[in-house]
Amino acid sequence: MARLPCPFLGADVDLAPGRERHIAERHPDLLPAHQELIAATLAGPDEVRRSGRLGSARLFSRWYTGLAGGKHVVVVVMSGPGDGQRHWVVTAYIARKLAEGEPAWVRS
Repeated sequence: MARLPCPFLGADVDLAPGRERHIAERHPDLLPAHQELIAATLAGPDEVRRSGRLGSARLFSRWYTGLAGGKHVVVVVMSGPGDGQRHWVVTAYIARKLAEGEPAWVRS
């Protein structure tokens, strides 16, 4: 299991092999060719949104000019309850525009 640093959460985010397979199968434009962009998005997002569908999920996004003519990478992270909570990647994908969620933080 990969543990990816996420300064916004002040913790590492787990990327389990099953979730990585899910991303590769459902979003082959992202994995395996652009695996490093998942870690880079968590390490330095442009924006973090609260999910409109999953209450404890956050959507980390970052714009990459050189990705398919300019696209966002979005990484969806769930967080467990309580102190010392666990954080894990649910999915990740490439998007032309951000459609879901209310902004919780935006890079200034």
